Amino acid sequence: MAATPTFTPRTASRRRTTGETDVEVTLALDGTGRSDCQTGVGFLDHMLALWAHHGGFDLSVRCRGDLHVDEHHSVEDVAITLGQTFAEALGDKAYIARYGHAYVPMDETLARAVVDLSGRFYFVFAADFDRPTVGDLATELVSHFWYSFAEQVRCNLHIQVLYGQNTHHKIEAIFKAVARALREAVRRDVQFGSVRSTKGVL
Repeated sequence: MAATPTFTPRTASRRRTTGETDVEVTLALDGTGRSDCQTGVGFLDHMLALWAHHGGFDLSVRCRGDLHVDEHHSVEDVAITLGQTFAEALGDKAYIARYGHAYVPMDETLARAVVDLSGRFYFVFAADFDRPTVGDLATELVSHFWYSFAEQVRCNLHIQVLYGQNTHHKIEAIFKAVARALREAVRRDVQFGSVRSTKGVL
């Protein structure tokens, strides 16, 4: 009978510095949902806190960006750095469930997120927003955030708002759904062997 593997906490930290931003991210996948996010974009801070809480991730984010231009560079570089940190924390992906999905309702809105931590990047986003901004975040950056994240993680990420009216509700449901889908996908399960792929590698 094979010995049960011993799992160590999956953590990582990354820093990304450009002429536009300076971003630091620390992430623990096997956390309790604690977060401390200061990006300079208040609505993004709120969404990241929700993401950490519903994913069960411990997350710290610091971003000093060129907000005198607009929020685009800060949002993009936070997503890139978070994706890189997430990928590093995953490591060799041993024993992960690999796939995850979640439906999250928020009042009149229903969002769905499906993820495959396959090592291949593909992104699908289907959501319409009636407002150009929510708080200090341009709604067009929501899809760009998750595109940038998924590209760095090298995963398939499909996001859809099935229906809804309130733009705040739609975006919040998206972040929660992605969090819960990722939580399911990173869950470690020894039942089916160390790599959940017939190829033998993810």
